[in-house]
Amino acid sequence: MRVVIDTNVVVSRYIAPRGTIAQVFRLWEGGHCDLVVSPEIVQEYERVLTEPAIRAMDRMSDDELAVVMSGFASLAVHVAPEDRLHLVPQDPTDDKFVECAVAGKADYVVSGDKHLLALGSYEGIQVVPPAVFVRLFAKKDEEETEQDESASPE
Repeated sequence: MRVVIDTNVVVSRYIAPRGTIAQVFRLWEGGHCDLVVSPEIVQEYERVLTEPAIRAMDRMSDDELAVVMSGFASLAVHVAPEDRLHLVPQDPTDDKFVECAVAGKADYVVSGDKHLLALGSYEGIQVVPPAVFVRLFAKKDEEETEQDESASPE
């Protein structure tokens, strides 16, 4: 499963490191899904995570922030979207997440942004909030476990 994560979810992860949003990241960090990013998205992650107001809330040291950014650079699947989309007229800067999802053949875009969430889906890519993504993943994992158990010889 491939997922694109909106910047607002990334920021929330480091401001409040527990809960549902942390579960989204544990799925990626645990190898249960692939995070897909584009250069534009990684740049936005870094720009927003280094804003003074965010730095005051996330309480990460410079070294910790460097490790976070290194993780995005080395552990994510990188794509370079070629097609420019115009799907979110209320906030055209959100289009980059769908462009990345299309280029990276992602299954989901995880976002807390109301404009992006209003899109619902595009070309089979579902745009969902973190809680829905975690529930969908748990359901999919449960179904796969049931299939594995039913396929096992007794």
